[in-house]
Amino acid sequence: MKKFILPVVGLLACIAVACNNSNKKNDEHSGQTHSGDKPKTQADSLMAAIDDGHIVGMSKIGKLHNTQKQVQGIIDSIGKLPAKAKQAAAPYVAKLQALVKDLKYADFAMDKWMTEYDMDSAINNMEQRIKYLTDEKMKVGKMKEAILGGLQKADSLLREKF
Repeated sequence: MKKFILPVVGLLACIAVACNNSNKKNDEHSGQTHSGDKPKTQADSLMAAIDDGHIVGMSKIGKLHNTQKQVQGIIDSIGKLPAKAKQAAAPYVAKLQALVKDLKYADFAMDKWMTEYDMDSAINNMEQRIKYLTDEKMKVGKMKEAILGGLQKADSLLREKF
């Protein structure tokens, strides 16, 4: 009987520990935070906002590059059409060229921000750090908006018929 009870107790202990760890993982993935995970300072809040903006931008950068190639391909294809068809498509091509410019700017903005951002800037001077992080939050917001806005404009324009 002792040979049976000891393994059963051990198994129950393992299950209890596994269930407890599973609940913690589910909380983390569902967006629930524990008291230790909440931003403690204004700098922490700014860093979290910057990280969120960066993640959104990076999650769309592949789509941005693919869209840029797609739009350029359409422009190139229209360029091979007979003169009369090219002339008819000229207003649409102008919109596509403006879109390519917007998409290139969004890509440039992401690269520039990532190159220049210093997450440890003014780490020993909280007043300067708050100012720096506030400025960076604004830059990330503009960069994110350029990416999302460019993709939204592309989605609309690519559905348009000329």
